[in-house]
Amino acid sequence: MSEPLTLDIKDLRLAFKNWSGTTEVLHGIDLKIAQSERVALVGESGSGKSVTSRIVLGTMQDVRTARVTGQVAFEGTDLSALTSSDRRALRGRDISMIFQDPSSALNPVFRIGELFQEVLKRRDPKVTKAEARKRAAKILHEVSIEDPDRVLDSYSFQLSGGMNQRVMIAMALINKPRLLLADEPGTALDVTVQAQTLTLMRDLVEQQGTSVLFISHNLGVVREFADRIYVIYQGRIVEHGATKALFDAPKHPYTRALLSAIPRLTGGGVPDIAERSPDFDAPFIDHAEVR
Repeated sequence: MSEPLTLDIKDLRLAFKNWSGTTEVLHGIDLKIAQSERVALVGESGSGKSVTSRIVLGTMQDVRTARVTGQVAFEGTDLSALTSSDRRALRGRDISMIFQDPSSALNPVFRIGELFQEVLKRRDPKVTKAEARKRAAKILHEVSIEDPDRVLDSYSFQLSGGMNQRVMIAMALINKPRLLLADEPGTALDVTVQAQTLTLMRDLVEQQGTSVLFISHNLGVVREFADRIYVIYQGRIVEHGATKALFDAPKHPYTRALLSAIPRLTGGGVPDIAERSPDFDAPFIDHAEVR
């Protein structure tokens, strides 16, 4: 993989303190994303996907019971060495996030236009209300919102789920961040709207040259989006490879189980991968080493 890396995670571990001691939930995650690369982190709910993205974003460190070790480097800078204010300055400016549920992520007491203005202030504190509205309307149009003025004057609860998801994509990308964290975007939407929003997001990040860490439990969804895939199982990366290689010849039993759980038009039962198999604890497989 060519340098420089937008994101370089090495031996990332996360543990939570509890009454009986500590419980480790991430067990030495290694993950890399090159410039303008789209990488997916795939696994079931509870496997450690979302907490990984929140560590990168810098919000998990504020949880008192959490203990994070390892290295997370953004464009060569160790994020753990930054002050809290420096980490906050990165959020919304150089690192943005699209959350799974836009209805809970968008503050319902502010109009959409006001939310855009606050995001734009992360990059340019002197941005005027008129300039912010102009730029917001432009990017809303780019995500196929035909009436941006109406949306900018609305509150999030006045918009549909699909519209709020497009607003979140536009808001996350308006400052042209160098890294986008997308946590299951569109999961709460119907299949058709989800496909449309993911296509819009892919087109925008390609135009901007933004690197993406795409979080999902569905390998079928990421097949057309990601350049490479990391498969995570119970806080460990179990398989990694280029998207085509991983789909054509999955090696790890857990990856094969995830793939077999994708619904197919031909019908047939969907395996319950909640029924754990001892095979899922097989060693890590990297397709770069498989020839």
